[in-house]
Amino acid sequence: MVTPLAGAIKLRRPLDLQRTLAPLSHGHGDPTLRLQPGEAWRATRTPAGPATVQLRLVGQELQVEAWGEGAAWAAERVPDLVGENDRPELLIPQHSFIADLQRRLPGLRLPRSRAVFETLVPVIIEQKVIGLEARRAYRALLRRFSEPAPGPLPLLLPPAPERIANAPYWEFHPLGIERRRAETLIRAARAARRLEEASEMAPAAALARVTAVPGIGPWSAGHVGLVALGDPDAIPLGDYHLPHLVSWLFTGERRGSDERMLELLAPYAGQRGRVLTLLLNGAGAAPRRGPRLPLRNLAES
Repeated sequence: MVTPLAGAIKLRRPLDLQRTLAPLSHGHGDPTLRLQPGEAWRATRTPAGPATVQLRLVGQELQVEAWGEGAAWAAERVPDLVGENDRPELLIPQHSFIADLQRRLPGLRLPRSRAVFETLVPVIIEQKVIGLEARRAYRALLRRFSEPAPGPLPLLLPPAPERIANAPYWEFHPLGIERRRAETLIRAARAARRLEEASEMAPAAALARVTAVPGIGPWSAGHVGLVALGDPDAIPLGDYHLPHLVSWLFTGERRGSDERMLELLAPYAGQRGRVLTLLLNGAGAAPRRGPRLPLRNLAES
C-alpha cells in the first residue's frame, strides 16, 4: 500500500461535511464519491494526475489523507472544497424562514471543487431526464470510460476528457445516453481545457465560458457555479422543481416559473444560490401535481 499524503485543517467555524459535499454526489452509490456523517472520500482528476482524498471531521479539525499523483494538488485545495473560504455571513435574511434555516444549518457551506468538466459530465447526462435514469446512465458511463482511483477504496475516477472526446456518439447509446446529450458531452470534453480555466474567472465570465459550448445552457452552468466555482449567486435556471419550491415557500403559490423565482429571490441578489441551497437542505418540497414521469431505458430502444 502506498503511504498517503496526510495533514489536518483547523476549522474556523462549524462544518456539515455531508451536506456541504452532497452536491458533488450523483445518486446513492456514486462510484466516485462516498459520503457519510463526518467522513467523505472523493476520487478526482487534477492537473497533476489522479487523486483520492479522504476527509474526516474530528472535533474542530478536518483530517485529510490523499493518494495518487495528484494527491498534493487535491489536498492543498481541500479548504476550498469544503467551503472553508466561503462567506455565509454575507447572506442577510429578509424572511424569518431563511433566518431559521441559517440557525438550523450552521455547518452548511458552498463547496468549490474547481473541477468544471468533472461537474459537467453528470449534469449533462441529467439534462431533460428523470433522476433515476440519469444516475443509471452516469454509472454506466463511468464503467465504460473510467478506471479505478488510487487509494484503499474501490472508487472510480471521473472520466478523462480525452476518452470522451475521441468516442463516436453511438458508443453512448448502450449506456442510456441518446445522440443529443452524447454530442454535448463530446463537445464539452473537446473544450475541457478552456472550461477548466473558468474555475479562476469571475462568475459572469465563467458563465459565458461554460455556456459557449453548444448544448450547455443556464441550468447546467448554474450547477457548475454552485459546485465547481462556489458562486453564492448561481442559479440553475430551467430546473423543473426549483421554481415551484421557491414560489411555494415564499408565497404559498403551488406552481412557479423561472421569472417568478427570480422576482422572489431579487432581495437576495449576490446570495441567491446560497438561499436555494438552504431551501433544498431544510425546507421540504412543494406539493406535487400530476403523475411521475415514466422511467425510460434508452439502451434497450
